[in-house]
Amino acid sequence: MNTRILAVEYEYLAPTTIDEVLDILAEKQGVRILAGGTDLIVKLKTAEDFPIEYMLDIKRVTALDYIRYDDQEAMLHIGSTATLSRIEKDATVREKYPALAEAIHLMAAVSVRNMGTMAGNICNASPVADSVIPAICYQAVLTLTGKSASRQVPLHEFFLAPGVSVIRPEELLTDIALPLPKPGTGAAFVKKTRVRPDIAKISIGALIEHEGDTVTACRIAMAAIAATPAYLKAVGESMVGHKMSEELITATAALAARSIKPIDDNRTTAEYRTHIAEVMTADVLHEAWKRAGGEL
Repeated sequence: MNTRILAVEYEYLAPTTIDEVLDILAEKQGVRILAGGTDLIVKLKTAEDFPIEYMLDIKRVTALDYIRYDDQEAMLHIGSTATLSRIEKDATVREKYPALAEAIHLMAAVSVRNMGTMAGNICNASPVADSVIPAICYQAVLTLTGKSASRQVPLHEFFLAPGVSVIRPEELLTDIALPLPKPGTGAAFVKKTRVRPDIAKISIGALIEHEGDTVTACRIAMAAIAATPAYLKAVGESMVGHKMSEELITATAALAARSIKPIDDNRTTAEYRTHIAEVMTADVLHEAWKRAGGEL
């Protein structure tokens, strides 16, 4: 296969305003949105049957290219065309949302991060999307905008199946919002791959809030274990109200491993994922607790 060739025909559209984008999405069918293209172009080159009538390039829509922290809202906002590299290097992200910066830094190669976007990583709805996992732990909320209305969807409710999400054909992901973590919060991200830039065999994120030695909130999420990224809500909540200890971490890690139903695929086995999930959950909880200022 000559990977320089796109064996499909489509009409290329390059609007410069959000209104133009929404008009196109409302009026036309078979539209595929190009933000960074690191997933879309691969699909165009490799998929045997990839329906597309229009390629809608949104990179010229400057209103979507932002990373800003709103002090009044205590909220970080990330636009649809902000690249992964920009997010990773942003001072506010590194200071207030270090697990997100960490996850993006571990994604693919520098060239991919220079082109790809977090919005694209989300909308691709891949079960292995690295940026999704810490963002779920940070309680990210997506703004999905159509021509006549917009709605907000918690990130952990966005995914339905591999490549399938709740976003409608006429909608555009216009904003990713992450609330400011409370003082003393710690969050961490870990992933297991064959080689560093590879797609994860499994990735895990955790966030812990506490008062003294007592856990007041915990959120845990995993990717690359099933058909969609997994928010292990009940597992995290099982820690709440307990004093942090090695025993609590061990029990929580074991519960996490029992709570998942991993798959076999070409990267690894369900058996391996179940085993390593317990080990990695313990590791990420240790690191999150340490970053929260806790000691064991």
